[in-house]
Amino acid sequence: MTADLFATHSDKLDAALTAIRERGYWSAYPESPSPRVWGETAAADGKAAFEAYHNGDFPLEGTERVATETSPFGVDLGIRYPHLDVDTLISRGQEALPAWRAATPQARAGVTLEILDRLAKNTFELANAVQFTTGQAFVMAFQAGTAHAFDRALEAVAYAYAEMTRHPATAEWEKPAGKGDPLRMTKTFHVVPRGLALVVGCNTFPTWNSYPGLFASLVTGNPVIVKPHPRAIAPLAITVRVAREVLAEAGFDPNLVQLAPEAPGEKLASVLATRPEVKIVDFTGSTEYGDWLEANATQAVVYTEKAGVNTIIIDSTDDFAGMCRNIAFTLSLYSGQMCTTSQNIYIPRDGISTPDGVKTFDEVAAGIAGATAKLTGDPARAVELIGAIVNDGVIGRLDLARKVGEVVLDSVAHTHPDFPDAVVRTPLIVKLDAADEDTYGTEWFGPISFLIATGGTTESVDLFAKTVEAKGALTAGVYSTDEDVLRVVEEASIEVGVHLSINLTGGVFVNQSAAYSDFHASGANRAANSALTDGAYVSNRFRIVQSRRHS
Repeated sequence: MTADLFATHSDKLDAALTAIRERGYWSAYPESPSPRVWGETAAADGKAAFEAYHNGDFPLEGTERVATETSPFGVDLGIRYPHLDVDTLISRGQEALPAWRAATPQARAGVTLEILDRLAKNTFELANAVQFTTGQAFVMAFQAGTAHAFDRALEAVAYAYAEMTRHPATAEWEKPAGKGDPLRMTKTFHVVPRGLALVVGCNTFPTWNSYPGLFASLVTGNPVIVKPHPRAIAPLAITVRVAREVLAEAGFDPNLVQLAPEAPGEKLASVLATRPEVKIVDFTGSTEYGDWLEANATQAVVYTEKAGVNTIIIDSTDDFAGMCRNIAFTLSLYSGQMCTTSQNIYIPRDGISTPDGVKTFDEVAAGIAGATAKLTGDPARAVELIGAIVNDGVIGRLDLARKVGEVVLDSVAHTHPDFPDAVVRTPLIVKLDAADEDTYGTEWFGPISFLIATGGTTESVDLFAKTVEAKGALTAGVYSTDEDVLRVVEEASIEVGVHLSINLTGGVFVNQSAAYSDFHASGANRAANSALTDGAYVSNRFRIVQSRRHS
């Protein structure tokens, strides 16, 4: 069956391999929820499938159950998930490993691509699970939580397949021996997985952030334990259910993929991550916990994506209105609860050059605030962009941020037209000075951004480099009509290892990245020690072990 699966999906894999080599636009999965793409009943069927889990036992094996999810939309989920002890998770994964290790890279690729294909058939069910556990608006949950997450998973599989097949499985070696017959040997090269892998999911993007590590580890031969965030279990539970079904149908032990939800206060991620049997850890979340994993999970290869301070430098622009609209969308999308959202916006105290003449600092601030207010002013429209607040910590941070500087645009509470108990807040924009480094020099997760008055673009670049060097960043942006300025900022971004977007005024935003073309994180600053996705992200999940004999 595995040969059939590889043949079935080989065209898609070949297209992905071409895409990661050429870096142009390509996507394997439709990102539009239109009934013209999916059929008239797909949306309703998917919603019903997700709602069928509510207040019941999720269909995975296990007697002891935990239920810890709370929806940011105020919806009662009450889904009970199986809770297995650590020793059981470890032993089951180890028992499943040998047969999966013995499978060829083609066989494992075929199975993992079939898992993705099955997940894609459950797109609306999965999108609802993402929406109601993360607070994302539905369209964003559909796109980022399913189609784009599938693309990132396929991207990881493609990179892993390329690395596993870089060398031949066997080779004939012949060395001339001068007099007499040459030396001849047959050599065999085995792709050997490291061992058990652990994926620690996050609350905000449970699929998008978890899929690359999950699929990279699985396709390279490693059993995977999936430890979801306590408030976002459903998306990864659905993923695990589908993966286990495909693995069993293909003749492999379904325990190659296991779900590990935690009981309240259990600290299961820390327990699993430091077990000697766990050889790979993937984590997305806070800097504090990412640093802890890197320091303490020393028996494992640890891949982390943590927090950072993302920046925009404004020097000048030839499209002031377009710049303001683009920044406003960036600050508003999912209420700033993205690891790529811009926090610090550096603006010269003396203003910037525009086609309408010099705009003062206050005029630039008013332009950005006005565009943001216009975008989020109507509750019915705003909630489809900003979604809901993921946890109470964001609300407390908003209250604190109001006190650190002059409020240019206050955050207001909206009532969601469909979910009256949802916690909805618009962006807060605060004016600071370059001297307020203690405030803007750290991350303020949520819909909080600072407009920072500097002595000029040179100081803006210096502060950008200094902050990223200290705290890390995943994204940076710059607006300038001066090529020399753009060159200086690009050199600074290279120096501190952060991806740069230049003069975005249209339908591309600094906090979005495209699979197969854009790298997410660089692994070159404190915000992350790896990139999604490149060869380094996958190649250390396995080793080549050879055997040789005389021919």
